Amino acid sequence: MGFGGVSEVHRACGLSRKAIAKGIVEIQEGIIPQPGHIRQPGAGRKAITDSDPRLLDVLESLIDTQTRGDPESPLRWICKSTRTIAQQLGKKKHPISHAKVAQLLHDQNYSLQSNRKTEEVEDHPDRDAQFRHISAAVKKFLKQGNPVISVDTKKKELVGNYDNPGQQWLAAKQPKKVQGYDFPKPEIPRAFPYGIYDLGRNSGFVNVGTDHDTGAFAVASIRGWWRAEGIQLYPDAKTLMITADAGGSNGWRLRLWKLELQKFSDQTGLSISVCHFPPGTSKWNKIEHRLFSFITSNWRGEPLRDYETIVKLIANTTTAKGLTVTCRLDRRKYPVGRKVSDEEMENVNVQRNRFHGDWNYVIKPNL
Repeated sequence: MGFGGVSEVHRACGLSRKAIAKGIVEIQEGIIPQPGHIRQPGAGRKAITDSDPRLLDVLESLIDTQTRGDPESPLRWICKSTRTIAQQLGKKKHPISHAKVAQLLHDQNYSLQSNRKTEEVEDHPDRDAQFRHISAAVKKFLKQGNPVISVDTKKKELVGNYDNPGQQWLAAKQPKKVQGYDFPKPEIPRAFPYGIYDLGRNSGFVNVGTDHDTGAFAVASIRGWWRAEGIQLYPDAKTLMITADAGGSNGWRLRLWKLELQKFSDQTGLSISVCHFPPGTSKWNKIEHRLFSFITSNWRGEPLRDYETIVKLIANTTTAKGLTVTCRLDRRKYPVGRKVSDEEMENVNVQRNRFHGDWNYVIKPNL
């Protein structure tokens, strides 16, 4: 290009005149860079793993699961942030920035992980067989047009101006103010939401108790659903299927649960077919992820200041798939410590299934 060519290229592409002049010399000497490279092989700053070959081994020894289990590990009892790891590496004469630590961890296929609730408290040998039994029974009942409900007690909630996890859209810098401490005292009121989820109609009914979560309260909630909705939705039903957890107020070992179900059966003339999920598998109960999860999402970040707030928030829970929820407040008393005698249990007309009769049984009306 002659005189002024270097300046013209400089103005066109932004490279410095020195770099352009050096490039001309390299081309004249036959030094042609490989495709995709802009530098001569070996040029530029060395990678930190090249200048410090032992860095990756030391880094992995700090964060490796087995090493962390060693009480002598420097990261055994401290927060394992990238800044902390960088500090520990510096003490081991491997200076590095926290940003480079994060980059190396990603390159080594590490990522931030939270705990996952997958381990069961008890892994019963008939766990999968019970799941298949419940699935087959639910399909059979639904096909026959009979009601199938999933029941459980949601986590009890403190009633008052206390922190409620989650976030909601509010004007900037105007969060709702709640008490700084929420250590529950005996006199603080509590709410016990007992839910009934209708599998066939995708609808929920929640009975919010104010006293105690007992077997009598559980069956009273089911009775309330039947009187308010069930009998209108299923006027010809002769049987009702309930899927429930293995423990709590509707546990398979609870005598009061069965005794109250017998009273309910006698009052309505319904045969009550009950299937319990195996111990430690309550999260597979349909009500957990088809009703309770949406209630929690709907009231996130909203202080549950009084019972009226709780009832309204639950009743206004909806989903894109058409979930509707009815909610009512139950101020009746349900004393704890109720003992059910052997004589009372003899009047429970229970027929146990051949497969795990403790988990699967039918309570029929006493004629």
